[in-house]
Amino acid sequence: MQSKRKATLIGLIAIVLWSSIVGLIRGVSESLGATGGAAMIYTVASVLLWLTVGFGRLREFPRRYLVWGSLLFVSYELCLSLSIGYANSGRQAIEVGMVNYLWPTFTMLSAIAFNKQKANFLIVPGFLVAIVGICLVLGGEKGLDFAGMAANVRDNPLSYGLAFSGALIWAAYCTVTSRIAGGKNGITLFFMLTALALWSKYFTTEHTAMSFSLPAILYLAMAASAMGFGYAAWNVGILHGNVTVLAGASYFIPVFSAVLAGMLLNTPLSLAFWKGASMVCAGSILCWLATRGQQSKAASAPGPSQDRARQS
Repeated sequence: MQSKRKATLIGLIAIVLWSSIVGLIRGVSESLGATGGAAMIYTVASVLLWLTVGFGRLREFPRRYLVWGSLLFVSYELCLSLSIGYANSGRQAIEVGMVNYLWPTFTMLSAIAFNKQKANFLIVPGFLVAIVGICLVLGGEKGLDFAGMAANVRDNPLSYGLAFSGALIWAAYCTVTSRIAGGKNGITLFFMLTALALWSKYFTTEHTAMSFSLPAILYLAMAASAMGFGYAAWNVGILHGNVTVLAGASYFIPVFSAVLAGMLLNTPLSLAFWKGASMVCAGSILCWLATRGQQSKAASAPGPSQDRARQS
């Protein structure tokens, strides 16, 4: 029992680490640039994953999983890191991070549409609550203000577009890999491919100088550790801990992320933002509850992603 509690605690640490990603990526990008900073983060995180999770034998991986998993995972991570790096301010970085957290809701909808996951009536209010929550987040100080929300998005359509695309891509990744992964875990390979893609973009399109300083190095070390050790800690928790506790806690990552990002970036957030963030969490939980106890050919993941939930 004590061992199970310890494993659960380690799994909860993974959730805290993942919740810090938005603030840490933004901190790195401010010194090393959006692309260069992200490339450095995924490079260091790849090394950490190699040492903790391992690499695995590629010959044992289903070919379709390697192809589609690589394509979708790399695309998502590019959208996530660059949407935060291209943000015009710390507040905007937190907002685009919140848009990205629509993926749990989209994942449930994808599971219903493509994996024949059955659901009850809660899926409709769950989706609507999550969308209204994002509208509150993007509306600024006035809350549910559609004119303000449109102006906010027009200020930086690239960041918001990347974040929204990332949410859709991650939902597709979770849906696809649940069917073709065959119990394999290619997370280390996927991180290495993400780093390679970012370095390719850096050297071919930007190649702006990176300003290394002690704060930048500290942010880089923390961001890479949050990603690398987050996966390793989740592995321990999901295999040996209380999966129900971990699943429930994972749906509060948007709020945890906003709290930590606000502290790291010294960015005050309005009451309307917190209401919106809470609604994003509530919408995700309602969508999850809509599928609980429903028999299906492929159930959706209980935690942050299918891949994370099946680390082995």
